[in-house]
Amino acid sequence: MDKDRIKGAGNQAKGAVKQGIGELTGDAKLEAEGRMDKAKGKVQSAVGGAKDSAREAVDDKA
Repeated sequence: MDKDRIKGAGNQAKGAVKQGIGELTGDAKLEAEGRMDKAKGKVQSAVGGAKDSAREAVDDKA
């Protein structure tokens, strides 16, 4: 598993927590930060998945 996938999952979790706290407390800024962290995490996970796929394709040809 690529390190970007791991970091992405962490960012998604962090974002979910921030977003939830922001919603509970009515803090729009914290909620928005949470949404951004979640989006960043999704992109990181996708990049990591692409790297894993590329590695597997290279390994299969070898």
